[in-house]
Amino acid sequence: MGLQNHVDDVEATFFITVGFVLFVIPEPATSALGIAMMLLGIVWWFDEWRSAEV
Repeated sequence: MGLQNHVDDVEATFFITVGFVLFVIPEPATSALGIAMMLLGIVWWFDEWRSAEV
């Protein structure tokens, strides 16, 4: 279980974290981009979790 096995988890977490930071910035464009990034990260995370169980 090296680092290569966890790269996708780190990328999804990065999207969620950056999306949250952009969401907190009080500007409509960054908030919309932040929500989109968080949703992408969450979907990516669940997809990786689902594929790991198979």
